Amino acid sequence: MGNILKPLYYAVSWVIVTFHSILGAVFGKNSHESIKWSLSIIGLVILIRIILIPLFVKQIKSQRALTALQPHMKAIQKKYKDDRQKQSEEMMKLYKEHKTNPLASCFPIIAQAPIFFALFTVLNGIAHNHPHGVLKGDLLISAQNAKFFGADLSSSFLSTGTNTQTKIVTILLIAFMSLTTFTTQRQLMVKGMPKMDSSNNMMLQQQKIMLYVFPVIFAVSGVNFPVGVLIYWSTTNLWTLGQQFYVIKRNPTPGSPAYEELQAKRKAKGEFSATDALGAIESEIPVEAPKPAQRQQPKKGKKKK
Repeated sequence: MGNILKPLYYAVSWVIVTFHSILGAVFGKNSHESIKWSLSIIGLVILIRIILIPLFVKQIKSQRALTALQPHMKAIQKKYKDDRQKQSEEMMKLYKEHKTNPLASCFPIIAQAPIFFALFTVLNGIAHNHPHGVLKGDLLISAQNAKFFGADLSSSFLSTGTNTQTKIVTILLIAFMSLTTFTTQRQLMVKGMPKMDSSNNMMLQQQKIMLYVFPVIFAVSGVNFPVGVLIYWSTTNLWTLGQQFYVIKRNPTPGSPAYEELQAKRKAKGEFSATDALGAIESEIPVEAPKPAQRQQPKKGKKKK
């Protein structure tokens, strides 16, 4: 497994070292080492999230496609309510026909998993003097001495022993990581999703699982994560929260509370266009359709006698 991920160790460590070198020109070559290493991890997050923007767009499109398919999904559930296997087959067929995936909301997390694991391994290597990638020599010594509010970047809650400062910092970061995970998912469910019937709704059940299970998983497993990994995941949660807030506010899903709020604001400002009216109809907002214009019959000219 280590040999398979070795190129990823090099890639992650190279990105961090590159950001560290760039920040060296700002702060000075041999000064503020802790700040430079912490900001280098944040720089890694920003780079990865920019690369993942197309995947995020795909995630949004897939979620909206699933929303549009809700009536068909309910019809299949009603038709095959006594045959679970046939119901699943018809659901898969429906997803395939419309080129969508009910697990699309997990794609950004799945895509980041190898990077997350590589960073975990690189930071553990720093702590145990077993470097990976390009972190060697003076860079390794510098990274080993780097701290975040007094806690070593490569230390975790369980590995820190009796170091109270590190335990406090890791507990605060774990709490922040779990809270931002919960807040991000709740923002999507409360503002970004259309109102749905909660009974037998696969999409809504999936979102509820992510809302409550993921924060608990991060809280329980966070005690094993080095401080640097906790910084990485907390930063990526903040990025997701901000990115999602922008999309929900500027381009909300038709039928969602955010969409209705946006239409109400536009209508109040006199910006309610024909396109908005179409979206309003889709989201069950009553809009008066314009009366079709009657075709005028051409008038015949009177012939002169």
